Amino acid sequence: MPIRSNPFFNMDSSAVLSLLRHTGNSVDSKHSKKSSGSIGGGVLKMFKLIPMLSSGCKMVNLLSRGHRRPLLKDYATTGTIFGFRKGRVFLAIQEDPHCLPMFIIELPMLTSALQKEMASETVRIALESETKTSRKKVLEEYVWGIYCNGRKIGYSIRRKNMSEEETYVIDALRGVSMGAGVLPCKNQYNQETEGEMTYMRARFDRVIGSKDSEALYMINPEGSGQGTELSIYFLRSH
Repeated sequence: MPIRSNPFFNMDSSAVLSLLRHTGNSVDSKHSKKSSGSIGGGVLKMFKLIPMLSSGCKMVNLLSRGHRRPLLKDYATTGTIFGFRKGRVFLAIQEDPHCLPMFIIELPMLTSALQKEMASETVRIALESETKTSRKKVLEEYVWGIYCNGRKIGYSIRRKNMSEEETYVIDALRGVSMGAGVLPCKNQYNQETEGEMTYMRARFDRVIGSKDSEALYMINPEGSGQGTELSIYFLRSH
């Protein structure tokens, strides 16, 4: 695969612009029924507090009680960003918290670096596939170039199967529709070397721009109407 010399993501392409113009008239949502929540960044603000949390917090204790019913149920897509404090970030996309992820990938970015990006109040993560065929759905592609706020940070490969640690996180959060916190590590060695497992889970409005482009816009039911703070774009270039 050829590696592009330009380290910045082209946000002026027609595919990207169609997704950025996120209104009811510009693009079709995956479902006709829209989520009732407004768009904002309450969950992101919780994620920024993660460095001050520990596995002894009440949120973690509640998770350990085995809740299995999601707090909210509608047509929103579930997105989870998680990773060890000293490790890399993972992104998992699910139809709902009870389903297995339809897309999971390890981003070439440290958890601490992502938290710094969130200080800008606006985070745009773009995943670009350079595959020359359109026979697959865009989320079924494997090799992705990853961009964060317009800057290329590397390449990643979509997971075919989850690891034991990833399965543990997804299973532990089955009863969580949104929120941010810290999970106790399953492996004591990992906790000592990579720190505790942090996570942020939110509900997203999934928008299909074309067969080669999709976007996820974070929904916050307590949003202040200031616009999307976290957007995730999936694009296939030709």
